[in-house]
Amino acid sequence: MTKYSSKANTFSVLASIFTLLLVSNSLSANKLIQNIPGRDVFTLNGKWNYIIDPYETGFFDYRYEAFDKMKNPGNGAFFLDKTPKDGSELIEYSFDKSPTLIVPGDWNSQDDKLLYYEGTIWYRRKFDYTPKVADNRVFVHFGAANYESHVYLNGKKLGSHIGGFTPFNFEITKLLKPQNNSLVVKVDNKRKREGVPTLNTDWWNYGGLTRDVSIVEMPSVFVEDYLVQLKKGTTDEIAGYVQLNGAQQTENVKIEIPELKIATEIKADSTGKAFFSIKNKKINCWSPENPKLYDVIISADGTKVTDKIGFRTIETRGTDILLNGKSVFLRGICIHEENALRGGRAYSESDAVMLLNSAKELGCNYVRLAHYPHSEYMLRKADEMGMLVWEENPVYWTIQWENPETLKNAKNQLTEVMTRDKNRASVIIWSMANETPVSDARNNFLKELAAHARSMDNTRLLSAALEVHGGKKPAEKVVEDFFADYVDIVNFNEYVGWYDGMPEKCDRTEWTIKYNKPVMISEFGAGALQGNHGDINTRFTEEHQADLYNRTLQMLSKIPQFRGVSPWILYDFRSPKRVLPGIQDGWNRKGVFGQNGTKKQAFFVLRDFYLKKEAEYKGVK
Repeated sequence: MTKYSSKANTFSVLASIFTLLLVSNSLSANKLIQNIPGRDVFTLNGKWNYIIDPYETGFFDYRYEAFDKMKNPGNGAFFLDKTPKDGSELIEYSFDKSPTLIVPGDWNSQDDKLLYYEGTIWYRRKFDYTPKVADNRVFVHFGAANYESHVYLNGKKLGSHIGGFTPFNFEITKLLKPQNNSLVVKVDNKRKREGVPTLNTDWWNYGGLTRDVSIVEMPSVFVEDYLVQLKKGTTDEIAGYVQLNGAQQTENVKIEIPELKIATEIKADSTGKAFFSIKNKKINCWSPENPKLYDVIISADGTKVTDKIGFRTIETRGTDILLNGKSVFLRGICIHEENALRGGRAYSESDAVMLLNSAKELGCNYVRLAHYPHSEYMLRKADEMGMLVWEENPVYWTIQWENPETLKNAKNQLTEVMTRDKNRASVIIWSMANETPVSDARNNFLKELAAHARSMDNTRLLSAALEVHGGKKPAEKVVEDFFADYVDIVNFNEYVGWYDGMPEKCDRTEWTIKYNKPVMISEFGAGALQGNHGDINTRFTEEHQADLYNRTLQMLSKIPQFRGVSPWILYDFRSPKRVLPGIQDGWNRKGVFGQNGTKKQAFFVLRDFYLKKEAEYKGVK
C-alpha cells in the first residue's frame, strides 16, 4: 500500500475520484431556455409524492453501483416508479403511498423531522400532457433544485444538474405520453468539500425543488436565448443577439419594440445566431426613479417570445458610479432568499414583493442578493420596482481553489445566472465571490471567473466581497487584495465593533484604501434579538445594534471613495451556526427586521442615513 504523506497527493486523489464521479454522470442539462415566464407553460407546481432515502437505496445497489448505469436495473430503482400488479413482485417502495411535499418549496420547513435533514429525497409527480401542435417540442424546466439533481421521465434518465440556485431544463418530446407520465427527481442537498458553495456556510441548507417546475412547449424552431441591451457606452443604440434552437439553416429573425416604433429584421447564420444593432434617440432610460420597461417581441419562423426590458447604462469614472451618466450612491441592504415570516426558502412572486418592499421602506435603491443567485421573480420585480441589484455566484469562503472541477462548476453556475438575467435592467453588478482568503490559487480562480463574466457581458460592473486586514497602526484597517485590480468597484465586508472590538472602536478606526475606484461596503452589522433591550454596551440588544450602526456610518463616511453600502442584513434568517440559547436559537440576528417582521432600532438609524444621502445626491451630475 502506498502511503500518501503530502496534502498535494491527497488532494490529487480526491480530485481524481470526483472527476470519475462527474464522468459517470455525463448526461447534463440541455442549453438553458431563457425567459420561461414569456413562454407557453404548463405548471407542475403543487403536491409531489416523496421518499426520504438517506442511504440512496433507490439509486445504488448493495455493491454501490448506480442503477441508472445498468441495462436491467431491477425493481430496486426508485426512478422506475413501479407499482406491483399482484403480490409476486418484490418492490420495497411506493410513491403512491408516500406523503407529499409542496413544490416549489424546501423540505426543511414543510416537515419538522426534515428540519436538519441533509441527503437524498426522491420526488415524483404524475401528469398528463398532449402537445398543442403535433410536431412541437416539449421541455421540462426547473427554476432550481438544491443541490445535485438526477431527473427521470417514465423510467428514462433525462440528465443531471449540479448547483442549488440556477435553472436547468431537459427536452422530453420523445418520452412524453398523453397520459400518466411519471416525472421522478432525485434531489441531494449534502454539502460537499469540492462543491460551490463548499461545506461551511452561514445559512440554512434548504433542500428540495425550491423553485417552479414547468412543462414548456415550443415550435420545432424557437428562440432559445437573446441579449437586448444598450450597447456599452451609448444611450441611443440597442444591440445584442438572438439564438435560435433547431435552426438547420438561416432564418429571418424579427425584433420589435412597438413603443419605440422599432421593427427590425435580421438573418441568423447557419448556427441559428443573429446579431443586431438598432439606433433610436427616443429611449427613456430605466432608473430607480423611473423604472421604465418596454415590451420587446422577438419572432422567427412562427415562434415568438415577449419580454419586458429596461435600458440603462452603468459605469464607473474614477471613484464615481454613474447610472445613465449621473453619479449615484448605492443605498443598499443584503438579503437572503428566505421568508422569515413563513420560515423557509423564499420562492414566490409574493415573497419577492415582500422582501423588496421592505428594502424600499428602508430607503434603499439597491439590494445585494447574497450569497447565491435568487429566484427570477426577485430580478423581474426589481426591474418593475426600480431596485438596483448585485447578483452573486456562490463562491463562498474557502472552496477548493486548485480543483479544476470546482472551477468548472463555479463557471457553469455563473453562466446559468448570467444567461437567465442578462436582460434585467436592475442587475448592475455581477459578484464573483464572498470573503475568500487571498492565495495564488484563489487569485487565479477568481481571475478566470472574472474573464469569463466579461466575455459574456461587458456592459455591467464586476465586484466581489473582499476581506480587510489590520495595518501598522493599532486602529488601522487596510483594504489590499490582488483581485481588487480586476473589479470595477472595490467592495469589502467589515465588522469593526462586532467581531472586532466594541462599537466605540469605530470612532478611532482609520482606513487605508489605495485604489482610485469607487469603494462600497458589502457588509457590516451586529446581532440583536428584536425586543431585547438594554444599554449600548450590552450585546444582542437593539440599543447595541443601533449604536454600532450610528458609529459605523459615521466612520465609513470619512472614506473619500465611499459610494455605497449594504449592511448585513434585511431580515433575521436561519443558520445552524447560530446556537446561543434564548437569543439566536438557530437564527442569525443581524437583521434590521426581526424574524416576526418587526423593525429594530437599527432600521430607523439606517433609514435616516439613507434619506440624507438621497437628498445629497439629488441633482448631482
